[in-house]
Amino acid sequence: MKYLLLVFMIPFLSATECGKKKKQAAEMDEKNVLTDSLPSCVQLLIDNGSKEEPPNAPMQVDEYLYNEKTVFLSIAQCCDQFDVLYDEECNKICSPSGGFTGRGDGKCTEFFKEAKLIKTIWKEKKK
Repeated sequence: MKYLLLVFMIPFLSATECGKKKKQAAEMDEKNVLTDSLPSCVQLLIDNGSKEEPPNAPMQVDEYLYNEKTVFLSIAQCCDQFDVLYDEECNKICSPSGGFTGRGDGKCTEFFKEAKLIKTIWKEKKK
């Protein structure tokens, strides 16, 4: 009798796990996040943006190819905040735009001329 019960329980348990995986996948789609292997700082930006936790929550995170390296641009939500560019090791490179003048911190003025947009990794949902 125990074996018969076990035979019926295994498919049920397997189906339950499958449902959890589908739910997790749907939640990721809901966040509008591409789940490639992202640097921890980029994932943190996305998590904060999904939770709408100011002041550091971005409204968009884009992946670029810049100086033959993959970089991530965190676009600020509002006025007079710098849009911050990070490398794959989560080091801040510069702020190519934003701030009081809209021209960033002046450390990478050629960014938008030389960088190639690869993809938008995350974008805040419209309210």
